[in-house]
Amino acid sequence: MNNKTQNIAHEYEIESGFDLIKLHNKTNQIQQYQKEIFTNAIQMHFCLHESVSLKFNKGTYGIDVLASKSLFLYNPSQELPMDVVLQKKAQMLSIIIPIEKLHSFFTEEAGIIDFLKDENKSKKYYTEKVISANESIILSQLMSHENKTNIEKLFLKAKVYELLSVYFQPQNIDTSNCPFLEEEENVEKIRQAKRLLIENMTNPPTIKELASKINLPLNYLKDGFKQIYGETVFNFLWEYKMEYARRMLNTKKYNVSEVSYEVGYSTPSHFIVAFKKKFNTTPKKYMSKL
Repeated sequence: MNNKTQNIAHEYEIESGFDLIKLHNKTNQIQQYQKEIFTNAIQMHFCLHESVSLKFNKGTYGIDVLASKSLFLYNPSQELPMDVVLQKKAQMLSIIIPIEKLHSFFTEEAGIIDFLKDENKSKKYYTEKVISANESIILSQLMSHENKTNIEKLFLKAKVYELLSVYFQPQNIDTSNCPFLEEEENVEKIRQAKRLLIENMTNPPTIKELASKINLPLNYLKDGFKQIYGETVFNFLWEYKMEYARRMLNTKKYNVSEVSYEVGYSTPSHFIVAFKKKFNTTPKKYMSKL
């Protein structure tokens, strides 16, 4: 790994052959990361910010992964070395795991997880999906956490296992309980609602305004959002705000007042109460322990 790669990549071994890779291009220039991958390895890539492009066959073709999307790759008949082009400010987290290891986790669930079904075991597999709210929280925790002590190594390992368990849950959409989600158009409207919440975090629309913006009845928005993301609309937003605030504090570049306004609180005291409810400590005490 050259010096330029070291500046954008941090690699962690969870177990033998089972790796976590955090990529963050903090520069204003496009950067590249490369890594050899064994043929029996599954690649899971989560793009958190901006976009990345994965190149294959010596760069002759590629797959673009946009922010808030994940890409799952497996090809037992061909090597797929990582050759990643990161746009400026792009962030991506990758998990490389041997196929045997993943099968050992989900032996009893093999019949309900599409990738693990008998007919797919020896086939190449590719799928792209939107990062869920629960996945987003775990990914943020992984990206912001450093691996300096044995306790922190244990934290990273636990969070990687948690991410796998959430990713492979039978899909979040139970259409028998929520029939209108059988239409992909309605699912996309719910995803649009999530994007609007995040984009307008400091001054979010009311739930009625949100329903109007995505052109869905209010009860469809409430039920659909809970079905897809596992949380109510504004509990999701609150969780997102707290995790965003925590990441800001981790940088040590902002004081408590600046963070509180950045995530949409009119007074720091309200933010402090919310932060303590989430993390069981005040922002100031949290910063003192960094």
